[in-house]
Amino acid sequence: MSAAKAAQQNDPLAQVAARYAVAITPAMEALIDPTDPDDPIAAQFRPDPRELETAPDELSDPIGDDAHTPVKGVVHRYPDRCLLKLVHVCPVYCRFCFRREMVGPDGDGTLTGAELDAALAYIRSQPGIWEVILTGGDPFLLSARRVREITARLAAIAHVKIVRWHTRVPAVDPLRVTPDLVEALRVAGATTYVVLHTNHPRELTEQARAAIARIVDAGVPMLSQTVLLKGVNDDVETLETLMRSLVEARVKPYYLHHLDKAPGTSHFRCSIAKGQDLAQTLHRRVSGIAQPSYVLDIPGGHGKAPLAAPSVRESDGGYEVRDRAGTWRAYRD
Repeated sequence: MSAAKAAQQNDPLAQVAARYAVAITPAMEALIDPTDPDDPIAAQFRPDPRELETAPDELSDPIGDDAHTPVKGVVHRYPDRCLLKLVHVCPVYCRFCFRREMVGPDGDGTLTGAELDAALAYIRSQPGIWEVILTGGDPFLLSARRVREITARLAAIAHVKIVRWHTRVPAVDPLRVTPDLVEALRVAGATTYVVLHTNHPRELTEQARAAIARIVDAGVPMLSQTVLLKGVNDDVETLETLMRSLVEARVKPYYLHHLDKAPGTSHFRCSIAKGQDLAQTLHRRVSGIAQPSYVLDIPGGHGKAPLAAPSVRESDGGYEVRDRAGTWRAYRD
């Protein structure tokens, strides 16, 4: 055995880096407090020896992408929309990523020209597809020229009316959001949305807010997705600050995801009961425009399920509806 291999076997962080991709941008590195061993930015991006522990219920494809992949790069799980996975690299690699075994420099790679043609041909053959969600990897790593080309090709498909780009770039690498890239997002014939993935209010730096403003000022609406993460944002104060900050930046909170069961991520997992309590507390404390939907992607590819605690129940002669203080009130149709 070589000295390098022997050293790796004795270094759990090296073992993590050998198994899963690792990268962090200067913008995120600068936010880490070196005096805080529980820093929420570091927790998201720096490798952790606990990633080597795989729980029995964790899956390499936790939301069942493969079962709904008719051609390479396309995931068609819902009748009216599909994913188009253009690239499998990211500017940062989240330590809880549900595609962690597919992304990275050694992952599934960028679609070749022929593979992209086949993916678009499939979308063209499915008239029920109204929306195409561009993901990966992070599609904002593509050049403005490629973004413009792909946006135009999708808009040329008559039944595709919505083109939705999912990205972390405006927060983690905001200078990449250039005027040329923003211009490339817009196209006649389809409406473009950008969904920002962000998990902690400290990610919304002055530069991040400026990148968001460049997108929104160009007429492209933005939504957000957040993953509920133990030790990062599993308290109502952090979530409230994040959701208010997003709305102030003109980004509508869209989803709060219960963590997917990807390998080596159990140390980030909260219980559904805790997530429901947080969602209910947010409902009491913040405006409706600052409230995301708390959801779970059911393992095995069965789609999303809303997880918020129910606010209506049947009673004798009608219903009871729970108010924002948690009191059940009688209601009749």
